[in-house]
Amino acid sequence: MRISTRGRYALHLMLDIATNAGDGFLSLKQISSRQSISTKYLEQIVAILVKNNLLSSSRGALGGYKLNRKPEEYSIGEILRTTEGTIKLVKEDAELARTQDLLDKWERLENLVNNYLDDFKLSELVVNQEGLILNNCATI
Repeated sequence: MRISTRGRYALHLMLDIATNAGDGFLSLKQISSRQSISTKYLEQIVAILVKNNLLSSSRGALGGYKLNRKPEEYSIGEILRTTEGTIKLVKEDAELARTQDLLDKWERLENLVNNYLDDFKLSELVVNQEGLILNNCATI
């Protein structure tokens, strides 16, 4: 399984908003500065997240982006699938398909990974101002 920079940066973006926005909106410039991610790249990512109703946007001096739901209502799997597409461990491979038993095991592992990512909530990664992880979560 390989997660692209788009998927990883989407997680950073969502986590930054969950940690810093409170009830307001955050500008991409603020997020870009804290996360050391190009504003141009973040613009591409937020377009996907807004289109899929994970974020809300607002224009103007106090505009920016905010979560549509509480952090505990977002799964890491949902965020990654929104930006990455499906989360697959291996590509369908004719040689692998010849060994059905092995293919079945890979599919079971893929299901376990997807279930884990769906159970892992954004709120488990939210950090406080001192940089400590709240909610005593396990890390990925």
